[in-house]
Amino acid sequence: QVQLVESGGGLVQPGGSLNVSCVASGNIFRINLMGWYRQAPGKQRELVATMTNGGSTNYADSVKGRFTISRDNAKNTVSLQMNSLKPEDTAIYICYTRRLYANYWGQGTQVTVSS
Repeated sequence: QVQLVESGGGLVQPGGSLNVSCVASGNIFRINLMGWYRQAPGKQRELVATMTNGGSTNYADSVKGRFTISRDNAKNTVSLQMNSLKPEDTAIYICYTRRLYANYWGQGTQVTVSS
């Protein structure tokens, strides 16, 4: 089993910035992907960004150029720097990892973009 705990999030005005982080613990050997999904009220969970162990990234079109994902493999953490935030970015941001062929999810952290 892998446990994921998020931190960060909160309330920010449109155009502002926020950072969310996640640390993985437990059976973390052979984790091969980490990243973030989000889920807004009444909507399906959607991919935000992921990064492989080798550093390859994948971003949702809606966040390209505004969000940056980073990992610290030594500390088993993944972070998401979010800039130029928009009200439509409001959602619960959920940490994700894949170990071998199993997927793991955190509890999520709320990000609200509002004036």
